[in-house]
Amino acid sequence: DEVVILKNASLRTILEVNSVNFDLKSSDEQTAIIHGFQNFINSLDFPLQIVIQSRRLDIKKYLAKTEEIVSRIDNELLRIQGVEYVRFVRSLTDLANIMSKKFYLVVPFYLTETIDSSKGFGERLKETFGSAGEKIKEMTDQNFAIYKAQIQQRSELLSAGLQQMGLTSRLLDKEELIKMFY
Repeated sequence: DEVVILKNASLRTILEVNSVNFDLKSSDEQTAIIHGFQNFINSLDFPLQIVIQSRRLDIKKYLAKTEEIVSRIDNELLRIQGVEYVRFVRSLTDLANIMSKKFYLVVPFYLTETIDSSKGFGERLKETFGSAGEKIKEMTDQNFAIYKAQIQQRSELLSAGLQQMGLTSRLLDKEELIKMFY
């Protein structure tokens, strides 16, 4: 359900965030982005993890498909340009690592944030430092639904804050989470 449960029984959701080419912005726009980000971070009352994932981009399939298309072109001039294009892209990828970058916000929720204050100090301390395995076993479907609603509220708050800065984000679903961790 778009939620990761860690061994310590804390929960996480992960938002994928689009990027902005900061260098192409004017100095006024850059300043506005920096101030917007500063206000965004200062408005949060929970920790946040920013993850940047860089992967080498494999374009062998793209080049093979392009070569196949180029070989079927009847126009000699277009075929020559296609061959030169493939040669150029291949030499470019040999010279430099072409990387794909993805940006994520990891939204945490700790079960210790919801400790019942009506309990005594000793009981609360025991709940806080008790074993994670016990916490996971004790998490009922009803409790999970409550925790999930709270972490989703955080995710929506973050999405709204990012949108004010002109960034779009989306919550990763189960399949995307599995691929990312793999």
